[in-house]
Amino acid sequence: MSDENTNTQGAAQADTNAEKHGFQAEVKQLLQLMIHSMYSNKEVFARELISNASDALDTLRFEGLKDDSLFEGDSDLQIWIEQDKGNRTVSISDNGIGMTRDQVMERIGTIAKSGTRAFLDSLSGDEKKDAKLIGQFGVGFYSAFIVADQVVVDTRRGGESTGVRWISDGGGEYALEEIDKPRRGTTVTLHLREDEDEFLEPYRMRHLVKTYSDHIAFPIKMREQLSEEDEKEGKEAGWEQVNRGAPLWAEPKSSLSDEDYVEFYKHTSHDFEDPLTWTHNKVEGSQEYTNLLFIPKRAPFDLFDPNGKAHGVKLYVQRVFIMDDADKLMPRYLRFVKGVIDSNDLPLNVSREILQNNRLLDKIRAGSVKKVLGLIESMANDEDDPEKFKTFSNEFGTVLKEGIVEDYENQARIAKLLRFKTTTDETADPGVSLDEYIARMQPGQEKIYYITADTLAEAKHSPHLEIFKKKNIEVLLLTDRVDEWVMAHMTEYEGKEFSSVAKGALDLGDAESEEEKEQQKKLEEESKDLVERIKEALGERVNEVRVTHRLTDSPACLVADEHGMSAHLERILKEAGQAMPNSAPHLEINPTHPLVEKLASEQGEDEFNSFSQMLFEQAVLAEGGELEDPASFVRRMNQMLLAVSRGAA
Repeated sequence: MSDENTNTQGAAQADTNAEKHGFQAEVKQLLQLMIHSMYSNKEVFARELISNASDALDTLRFEGLKDDSLFEGDSDLQIWIEQDKGNRTVSISDNGIGMTRDQVMERIGTIAKSGTRAFLDSLSGDEKKDAKLIGQFGVGFYSAFIVADQVVVDTRRGGESTGVRWISDGGGEYALEEIDKPRRGTTVTLHLREDEDEFLEPYRMRHLVKTYSDHIAFPIKMREQLSEEDEKEGKEAGWEQVNRGAPLWAEPKSSLSDEDYVEFYKHTSHDFEDPLTWTHNKVEGSQEYTNLLFIPKRAPFDLFDPNGKAHGVKLYVQRVFIMDDADKLMPRYLRFVKGVIDSNDLPLNVSREILQNNRLLDKIRAGSVKKVLGLIESMANDEDDPEKFKTFSNEFGTVLKEGIVEDYENQARIAKLLRFKTTTDETADPGVSLDEYIARMQPGQEKIYYITADTLAEAKHSPHLEIFKKKNIEVLLLTDRVDEWVMAHMTEYEGKEFSSVAKGALDLGDAESEEEKEQQKKLEEESKDLVERIKEALGERVNEVRVTHRLTDSPACLVADEHGMSAHLERILKEAGQAMPNSAPHLEINPTHPLVEKLASEQGEDEFNSFSQMLFEQAVLAEGGELEDPASFVRRMNQMLLAVSRGAA
């Protein structure tokens, strides 16, 4: 490696002919955050740069399957770390795939990742919290500037004739120039800050390799440590391997410690926090594969970004890296899972197109999904450490709900893992399971009742819940955006049908006495004329007007058709830019309420019509809707207030 590193000594000053470029604005911000927020965890730069080198070797090995010329006659893939006390530099080199000039500009001068602005907006100003977010964002290369006041990258892509040198001090600019680089690959040279001499000591870097990168599947080499006698004799130090150099997932579980798994997770995921839990399995029989899968402790900021990275599982075939972000390895509702799957049966020249219709991969995916669900079930049933499942549910419970729609085969297992706030237990953390709900259903109750809303406050104060509160019937309070979509596909659980309290004609079954049913029929009969008058006054604004079963304290509420679209879902779709047909709801009135009694006694046609319109608009507002003509509502409300005040006077 000595022929390579002679280039870096004179790289401290960029060639006068080098091109100057400005960093992308977001990169400048991230560099400052990286230097200041992560200084207490500065040694992480070694893990990140070695991880990048390992990825470059993996990529070369995969691309070389199709184009052997990329190896340039050198297929012995390695990583080298060299320290130069005289020049105060640390260099991390690899003979991997390397980069072209355009790739250098794309990968280092900019952040080619969707959601960059959203990420920066999510930063809190708290250095510890921001450091964790930076780790999740995966900007590992920039960690070099924590310990270096100048970074030099020399790189040449396999098959290219010239190399590229990138130089920056982490300020607003970087320089690019062409160089002659005999060896394919990349060398990152750190010109250390004045107070970072510890990283010039061989024992320190060896310790970092052992701690963070021992499992890297390629040899990581450092200079031999010569005795004083050898140094006096002028013996030149050779290279020796300082890492274990075997893929961790291929080793027996009995030989691995929790620390081994934790550091491997951080290497593969670029997360700075420990994983929440993991599963490591070797499957043998008609097909052979190994999976090592992790569940993170914290959801990434772009978990729900449709343009964000959807999956975090890497595919290997016979220990050869094939691809990351392999969307066929894990369903989208488990996109938070990180790790590796290594198959002995797939072909080495497998492509994304081949993966789309590969039965072996379908079996691997099905087996891996079952392992992940089993892992979550273990957390849910662990009474000794309930905090783990609480953390999981609060971070990933919403995205897990998507599995109800996407994975019919495992729908029952997923439903058992979901947790909900309810009218009985709205403060439960992480929430109430469906099994717990069923266990405390009221005598005669046959259905699982739920309500959807934008917020918990809106849900628990909905007028639709009044009869349920009176009868002490528990109702699920669903406030996630995916809940409407989920409930359209989850029609029953353990033989109990789901029923929205805001849709269809309410039937409480045996939870309602015969006497109550008779009273309801009598009230409907007595209110026929009033119902007809209100329907005529509201015209096309309503589909039907009827006497309610639901209300005890409110004058009116809106109800959707049994199999129609709820008002909440309609609002969500409109906000998403969907064109929605105008659908008229049902208006249910409470004839025993003083306002409705007042309306029934109103003889003036104009006053009755105005009062009916206001009653309808109140019901719209009560369920979080928007009025088409709020000014008219305010005018009618003012007229009523004036009439009431005159009457009082």
